[in-house]
Amino acid sequence: MTTSHGRTPAPPEPAPDRTGDRTDYAGAVYGSMLAASVIAAAGVHASHPRLALILLLLVTGIVFWIAHVYAHVAGQREVGRRVTWSQVCVVGRHEWPLVEAAALPALAVLVSPWLGTGKSAWFALGVAVAQQVAWATLGARRAGASSGQAAAEGTVNLLLGLVIVAAKVAVGH
Repeated sequence: MTTSHGRTPAPPEPAPDRTGDRTDYAGAVYGSMLAASVIAAAGVHASHPRLALILLLLVTGIVFWIAHVYAHVAGQREVGRRVTWSQVCVVGRHEWPLVEAAALPALAVLVSPWLGTGKSAWFALGVAVAQQVAWATLGARRAGASSGQAAAEGTVNLLLGLVIVAAKVAVGH
């Protein structure tokens, strides 16, 4: 294709990679589901069950974060090219919401005795599901979804969270 001056236009510039500039709502939703699943599956019978659950949440979040960073970096590198530390750092920052999503449920476990609830795991599970719904809804809105679409995403995530709650009830933890 040529312009009216007989020149071929330059190819468009690639869009800048802004992965480090915005919140990874998908990672936050996934991390919240992961935290809810850990809580539902954890039958912590340690001498300090709240501490064990807090550590389990945080360690699981960190391990999955490392796995996601590795998978992203390994999957995106070009054959024969070395991965730079700065690339790993950019991906690590982008995937960090996975770890952050474990923090609020862990905090819920920590403060639950002071709130008068003897059911730390159930309180933390409620927090994890609530944040999952909130992140999904907020992510949809920030992506330009209509209010109805955002509500639908929130509803789907609530249903997914309720499946995890049902699993916890079925297992009896």
